[in-house]
Amino acid sequence: METVKLKSPIDGSIYAERPVATDQAINAAVERAKAAQKKWAQSPIVERGKYMLAMLEALVAMTDEIVPEIAWQMGRPVRYGGEFGGVKERTNYMVEIAEAALKSVPASNPKDGFRRYVKKDPLGVVMVIAPWNYPYLTAVNTIVPALMAGNAVILKHAAQTLLVGERFQQAFDKAGLPKGVFQNVVLNHAQTEKLLGSGKIDHVNFTGSVAGGRAIEKAAAGTFMTLGLELGGKDPAYVLPDAKMDHAVANLVDGAFFNSGQCCCGIERVYVHEKVYDEFVEGFIAETRNYVVGDPLEQATTMGPMAQARFADLIREQKAEALRKGAKAHIDMKVASDKAGSPYLAPEVLTQVDHQMSVMREESFGPIVGIMKVRNDEEAIALMNDSPYGLTASIWTRDIEHAVAIGDRVETGTVFMNRCDYLDPALVWTGVKDTGKGVALSALGYDNLTRPKSFHLREAI
Repeated sequence: METVKLKSPIDGSIYAERPVATDQAINAAVERAKAAQKKWAQSPIVERGKYMLAMLEALVAMTDEIVPEIAWQMGRPVRYGGEFGGVKERTNYMVEIAEAALKSVPASNPKDGFRRYVKKDPLGVVMVIAPWNYPYLTAVNTIVPALMAGNAVILKHAAQTLLVGERFQQAFDKAGLPKGVFQNVVLNHAQTEKLLGSGKIDHVNFTGSVAGGRAIEKAAAGTFMTLGLELGGKDPAYVLPDAKMDHAVANLVDGAFFNSGQCCCGIERVYVHEKVYDEFVEGFIAETRNYVVGDPLEQATTMGPMAQARFADLIREQKAEALRKGAKAHIDMKVASDKAGSPYLAPEVLTQVDHQMSVMREESFGPIVGIMKVRNDEEAIALMNDSPYGLTASIWTRDIEHAVAIGDRVETGTVFMNRCDYLDPALVWTGVKDTGKGVALSALGYDNLTRPKSFHLREAI
């Protein structure tokens, strides 16, 4: 029997192992979803919301078990708790706006004798392929609005966070959600691609690599299903001379290194105006040296291992290449287990970097950041746009209008000012270029999970 094994980055042990679903079980799950969805779509939106909030309550009640589970699965230190602050915010908001977001839209030009409007129908069966880096937050972005919109959901979670799918299933079961409306499945890549190509899935949401997104598109080709793809990122920050320096330093260090840098919208490159470059770099280095790398089960640890050793080795390669090309490393923190083939990796800050180095153009997704000096806005904007990705960009200044003017010229899905690495559920989450396609969260997120249906009704003459 084929199984999926979850290898813990803490000690390399097999933390969990689950059998892969059989083809018969996959087909049965899809048929249950299709049957359950028809009835679920007829339920009042307010009733769907009650189930979502009950699920949330059940999930939060598992916090004491889930926090160490996350550490064992992907390495995040237990001191940071679970992800349920964000899960609560996003779930509550998407439930709160559902009635208005899903309301039928009347034609803009009323005509006597006619009733004309556009209704928002659920797509049907939505498949969520969730990543390991924020295993609850990223999944809930689609699961909750998809269900609120009247869809059924099939969740395939990342092998690295295998137990998260089971936790969602437990929470929905505890909430009493009708059987088949939400199902967690364990699949291998070939089974996932086969299911996507079967024509039985109406929408897929995938968060992961660009290569993974291309595989999803290829598997779904010809089915005409809709897609939501959040893929790579190389999110920049630009620090202007009038920035509040201590605030910018503290937040950008956290934005670069929280979760060992394994954040979809984490800061991967920083451009600093020459007038404040030295001050910023000095503060950034000092703040970075406060990290404590080690066992994520220990309360003192502020940076645990990366999820897999190969991810850490990629960072080591990027650093080595940058140093060969003239970059300067400033941290060189000594960590006993920081060696090739180990997931434990200390944070690193590089200066004297340029865009000939992969660390400034290719996704790192780890605890390394390059800082470049720039002369003006024009140079900063050109460098921020010199990337195949565009998820978020952050601008650090006291001048809102100046930030807006810069943000208008940056190729990105979200523009931040004086903050970074955050999703506001009231704002649409999207990206440009190789970061993917589709949207999540906000009222626009509901449009991605429904199809418009026009009603053109003429009164009898």
